[in-house]
Amino acid sequence: MTNDNGSEAPGEPFGAAPEPERRSEPVFNLPRVVVVALGLLWAIHLIRVGLLGRIQDLGLLLETAFIPLRYAVPLTDQSPAWLWSPVTYSLLHGSFAHIIVNSLWLVAFGAIVARRIGTTRFVLFWVASAVAAVALHLALHWGDDVPVIGASGVVSGLMGAAARFAFPQSGRFRREKAHFLPRLSVVESLSNRTVLVYVGLWFGINALAAFGFGSDPTGTTQIAWEAHIGGFLFGFLGFAFFDRRSWA
Repeated sequence: MTNDNGSEAPGEPFGAAPEPERRSEPVFNLPRVVVVALGLLWAIHLIRVGLLGRIQDLGLLLETAFIPLRYAVPLTDQSPAWLWSPVTYSLLHGSFAHIIVNSLWLVAFGAIVARRIGTTRFVLFWVASAVAAVALHLALHWGDDVPVIGASGVVSGLMGAAARFAFPQSGRFRREKAHFLPRLSVVESLSNRTVLVYVGLWFGINALAAFGFGSDPTGTTQIAWEAHIGGFLFGFLGFAFFDRRSWA
């Protein structure tokens, strides 16, 4: 190191190699599409909580939440909400706890999937996994009048997609490197011990939800675990259709 006048700085040996510059990595280095998704989810929730009255909010839910009963009624006898609600429900949340949990999982798994497949495919994946999630819920709750809201089905789809490429056969998971790993086949994924533990824990948590753990004891709200499983299976089995990498 030298002073401004070019002379050697005191206290340093002549010819000593300079120390490498230390750069601090940001805690969150998120793809833009994930940032936009988070911003949209939070903007909608804050508008519902802070600006809409109860009647207005109920009207919004009626037009945007997924309600299985819609599909047991002739479509000509209702609004066209049956067409878009299988996607728009994923943009709504029931509480701050609900949106915080989904936001954290979206940061964790949405980022690595978005880096892998890019913005356009990520948006298409969101739409497709949202539809797949409530398709299973609809099959098991035909004619039910309880609305389904939340990005949990999409987040579950992202988790399922991550299970196909983000966990190395050996070594620890590294978030910043995960999207470079080769995509595993379904059989290879299920032969990966890390993936098996990850999938087992995920299904175990949803099994608890299926038996009522974590649900509102009053029965006014419930965890749509079927939608979680539908989203996860879609992401796990269908990720190859969205993966822009050439390897199998």
